[in-house]
Amino acid sequence: MTVRIGQIEYANCVPLFMAFRELCPDAQYSYISGVPAVLNGLLAQGEIDLCPSSSIVYGNDPNRYWLLPDLSISAVGEVQSVLLFSRKPLQELNGARIGLTNESDTSVALLKIILNRFHGFANEYQRTGLPLTEAFSFFDALLLIGDMALKESLAGAHCHVYDLGAIWQQQTGFPFVFALWIVNRAAVAGKHAEVALLLQSLLKAKELSKLRLERYAAEATGLDWMSAQQRAAYWRIISYDLDEQQLAGLSLFYRHAAELGIIAEAPELSFFSIYSP
Repeated sequence: MTVRIGQIEYANCVPLFMAFRELCPDAQYSYISGVPAVLNGLLAQGEIDLCPSSSIVYGNDPNRYWLLPDLSISAVGEVQSVLLFSRKPLQELNGARIGLTNESDTSVALLKIILNRFHGFANEYQRTGLPLTEAFSFFDALLLIGDMALKESLAGAHCHVYDLGAIWQQQTGFPFVFALWIVNRAAVAGKHAEVALLLQSLLKAKELSKLRLERYAAEATGLDWMSAQQRAAYWRIISYDLDEQQLAGLSLFYRHAAELGIIAEAPELSFFSIYSP
């Protein structure tokens, strides 16, 4: 049976998917591309079986999903692609109007935790698709993620720029888990063997992506706005692991999110098992 995989359209996923497709060129997989918000919706509706999805998605409805073990999109400190661009220094943002990306919910939750829980601020938030220069006519700061954040940073934005991964690590001492490999339980009914094989291949691809990072940086297509050296440097700070420190950081994120009412409660983590359907 075909397993339907969501593929995030961001540079941070490129090495893993290059390695996975290299290992499984003829496997029975179909790929659906999109930004995290789009893939989150498709996953919830069962229109894809699994994908690297925003961490907050699992926190919102843990009984609908399993997590694939030992896999994430994380950063220990700076992530370079989840950035708050601000007309003011961070310490002056209490009461400020903040524009929020339409492309993700995890980074939005992280920003609210940073401003409210870590700094005690009360802010007004609004979703927007405006580019940075236009957004500054309406907002004091703008949260961007993914390739848009990278592009603005590489272009040398003339404002204050804050890396949310770095702030989280400074405040908590933990890595931040931006995305998890999430499986829709109902969607994969009858596909246990296929998902188990996919998991094993993904874990191999994770290790292969580290070994071939320089090659993938040189060969990657669709990333002409970054040099091969910039791609490699960026990918070195992205982690696809999900170890004890990352799990601890994830659990802390869920607790903060629950305390702010972003999710109902901090969930227990339920992992897909290759041994039993």
